[in-house]
Amino acid sequence: MLYNFHTHTTYCDGKSAAEETVQKAIELGLSELGFSGHSYTEFDLEPCMTREGTELYKKEINALKEKYRDKIKILLGIEYDYHSDEPLDDYDYVLGSAHYILKNGEYLCIDYSREKQIEAVNKYYDGDFYAYIEDYYKTVADLYNKTKCDIIGHFDLITKYNADGSLFDVNHPRYVAAWQKAADAIIETPAVVEINTGGMARGHTNKPYPSEEIINYFKSHGKKMIFSSDCHNKDLLLCNYDDVKKYL
Repeated sequence: MLYNFHTHTTYCDGKSAAEETVQKAIELGLSELGFSGHSYTEFDLEPCMTREGTELYKKEINALKEKYRDKIKILLGIEYDYHSDEPLDDYDYVLGSAHYILKNGEYLCIDYSREKQIEAVNKYYDGDFYAYIEDYYKTVADLYNKTKCDIIGHFDLITKYNADGSLFDVNHPRYVAAWQKAADAIIETPAVVEINTGGMARGHTNKPYPSEEIINYFKSHGKKMIFSSDCHNKDLLLCNYDDVKKYL
């Protein structure tokens, strides 16, 4: 069964309109397509939907459900950031994600750029990358408690700019302890964990989120996982699915 439940449109930071994404999904033979616009966050308006745009988004996705109901099952979802406070009553599912660390009253975006990560670590953590990472995984660990999400998004997004291992060592005891503690918390929840190819689609990584070690850890504990392309462009709707299947 082909599906994708992590899909963005021009309502947030996606490049494709919702209906053209539906048409592409039908062309590719998807049985289900879930839209997951970025939830409104008042402290960072660039990547997210506006409050007005959110209402338009919900209206259009619900209309597309009916229009294409004989061809594909469409779900109205939301990618809900840990630090968002918007209502969640109208959605078919919630994808919970951590894009920020709240430190000393400041929201530090962890996936904006490599330079921003380094700047945040130097300014707020005295250069201690592992302290920064520990705060990130504390946020991830609490995602379900805060959002009651159905899906955990890009679990180890903190590694986005560390493909070459130059920022930190993923085998360092502090790094391993941080992600394992978060994973243990998530294992106790009903949420499924996505295997996300978005970093590959945008050229930041050559492997999916989470890492092989983390995928194996979830698998060994019986945690259910699903594929996701974190689609921002209809032409990349199933980006790297075949490669990741072989990798797994």
